[in-house]
Amino acid sequence: MKTQRRVSAAAAALLLGSAGILLVAGPARAAEVSYKVECIPPAGGGGPVQGTTTVSITAPATAKVGDEVEVVWKTVKPASNNTDLMDLGKDTVKPTGWVKLGGALGSEVKLEGERKNPPIPKKAPMVMSDMKGKVKLTKAGDVTITPGKYDVDFSGFVTHCSPKEAAGVAATIKVTEGGGTTGGSTTGGATTGGSTTGGGSTTGGSTTGGTGGTGGTGGQTDFPGKPVEVSFDCGAVVPNGIKTPVTINAKKNGGAYDLTVKTAKGAMASPMALPAGALKPSMNIKLGGADSGTVKVTGPANAEPIPDKAPVSLSDMTGTYTPGKTGKVTLSPDQLTIDVTMAPGSTPINVPCKAVSSGVSLELDTTAQPGGSGSPTTTGGSAGSAAGGLAETGAADEGGLTALALVAGTVILLGAAVFTFTPWRRLRGGNGVR
Repeated sequence: MKTQRRVSAAAAALLLGSAGILLVAGPARAAEVSYKVECIPPAGGGGPVQGTTTVSITAPATAKVGDEVEVVWKTVKPASNNTDLMDLGKDTVKPTGWVKLGGALGSEVKLEGERKNPPIPKKAPMVMSDMKGKVKLTKAGDVTITPGKYDVDFSGFVTHCSPKEAAGVAATIKVTEGGGTTGGSTTGGATTGGSTTGGGSTTGGSTTGGTGGTGGTGGQTDFPGKPVEVSFDCGAVVPNGIKTPVTINAKKNGGAYDLTVKTAKGAMASPMALPAGALKPSMNIKLGGADSGTVKVTGPANAEPIPDKAPVSLSDMTGTYTPGKTGKVTLSPDQLTIDVTMAPGSTPINVPCKAVSSGVSLELDTTAQPGGSGSPTTTGGSAGSAAGGLAETGAADEGGLTALALVAGTVILLGAAVFTFTPWRRLRGGNGVR
């Protein structure tokens, strides 16, 4: 009898000890939390959209002071489905979220997900990767974790979503005194203003805003701009013109800046099959403030053929700005030019599109460099111009008819929306929260 009691006691002790070990090491079984959010699309995307999102937060159930623990945000149900206008490609969606710590700690922690998602068909639920970040526990007590605002980056254009009601606590960590270090901080990117004001994108938790992204002369090398909505007048070639967000980003390279200019991706559809090399974009970037002139950026032509009715994007355009003046310099999108080549070896048709409304995307704090300054304004290529008459072909009859057919075909092509960007409010749809 005594032997059975000893065995039972030993078994109970082993069982409780094992349970204790599992309690320390096991993650919390977090309940799902749903809350209403309001999402602000990029510039040109129309007004705010409201929806309800459901998330689950996972974190260790217990830990000790000095431990660094991982927090994971899983989006169980997005605020909306994809729109019925376009399929989203693989690995084009990147989420960033912020959770609030309460109880023993009081701060905001940034969690980031990978740009990793399966193809998302029209009307299908949005699929976002799990967002992760780490927290250094510096005080004993219960630490509560509550989901808050989040950003969704679709191919460089960011939608900012913020809570419209208080979300519930999604997880709690019981922190006890331990032998770890103290005085740490979150390594997942604690911020005081994670989302960009003025419609810009967030990089590393810092914010940009005002008249555009800003860049100084200190140790920073990357200067992200904010998307600004630009309206282009392309004349009779595109009757309704082009309206699209444009973002100017800069990377410091010695005393100069390497520029990358992005327009909306996949925001237009091809009404016919286009060959490789058919579309080649360029743009003038207008300088303001301390400097003046323009900087030309150019992009490569489409490397692959574009099938009929497939989404069409203009390639990213690059160029170099060497400051000619010292001070704060603004960079704004100006004239866009598209060279259209419908067949290999044929004369490109030059389509100039004047920026009738624009805005400052980026501001740089520059130092004058020898030989620096903006380049003279250019109006596009040297081939035939769709806005300035037929290309010279050298033949009175057959050549003239060929040029006429090519220009007419280009007008039809452009009028059918190859270069008419779908407005962001249509991409977003009635409830298409990104």
